[in-house]
Amino acid sequence: MRIQTTVIDSLAYVAPPTVWTSAYVEEKLGPLYERLHLPEGRLELMTGIRERRFWDHDIRPSEASAEAGKKALEKSGIAPDQIEVCIHCSVSRDMLEPATASFAHRMMGLSENVQIFDVSNACLGFLNALTMLSAMIDSGQVKSGIVVSGENGKPLLERTIQLLLERDLTRKTIKPYFANLTIGAGAVAAVVCHESLSPQGHRLLGGACRADTSSNDLCQGDSNAEGLGYEMQTDSEEMLHAGVNLAQNTWAAFKGALSWENETADKVVCHQVGSAHQKLLFETLGLDHEKDYSSFPMFGNTGSAALPLTMAKAAEDGFIKKGDKVAMLGIGSGLNCLMLGAEW
Repeated sequence: MRIQTTVIDSLAYVAPPTVWTSAYVEEKLGPLYERLHLPEGRLELMTGIRERRFWDHDIRPSEASAEAGKKALEKSGIAPDQIEVCIHCSVSRDMLEPATASFAHRMMGLSENVQIFDVSNACLGFLNALTMLSAMIDSGQVKSGIVVSGENGKPLLERTIQLLLERDLTRKTIKPYFANLTIGAGAVAAVVCHESLSPQGHRLLGGACRADTSSNDLCQGDSNAEGLGYEMQTDSEEMLHAGVNLAQNTWAAFKGALSWENETADKVVCHQVGSAHQKLLFETLGLDHEKDYSSFPMFGNTGSAALPLTMAKAAEDGFIKKGDKVAMLGIGSGLNCLMLGAEW
């Protein structure tokens, strides 16, 4: 997969104001910890996640996405009335119908001459949306667009805490719920356009994708039958190894597509799961840990927003600099893996 004429003109993120530390989550699970004799500090020790952030009020995904979108438009040289496509791509969505993009579009004040639609693919949605919008730009259909994601994991985390306290679970049977305790919230947006509109933009180069749908049962979430909220169960250990194996195959295809070597990437940004995933991924792919920028210690896993939010923060902090070649390594349940390269 090669991208020819598309650049990221601006990238912006929103960090929710309220912090839930891992210690605070464990405090809420106190009765369970006491009954099962679980050691305090277990959650941070196993994941490397110190805290995650949530909004201090009930919020729709579109509201979070629009906030990030407005920030990206303020930073951009592309005027709102030049935007021709609006893609909303988070796991979280306002409702089944209409598309969450329609609410985000309205709140961002975009014109009526805009294609609006949702892209849903677990934690890969943002990268999928970038490839779709890039194809539209490269083919000449449009000149510019905006990709937005607003993830709010608070309802899932609160529902998980409720289930863990209500059900008669053992150390073994709590394992499928453990990944839920790493979930956070955040929003991110990218204004994407033809290179002629942003000569100094961050060039998207292309990449590769692979799928292993034989592993689509390792992480599954849905509204429960009683309508009491969203529930998710994950086989974290199997997911870790299956995901890294898929990433290894994708990395080989990615390097072939862009004629890169392991040393070509100046910086690497991954989907943010936790310390065990990051460590095994870098060791398996043979990548230098010094090239990594991680946000999971302070944000947790923010779904489709995790990778682009991390990239935005890395650029903001000066870790990613102009001219750097950046490898974006995305993976999501399904299993799906998509890796994109960019020249910053």
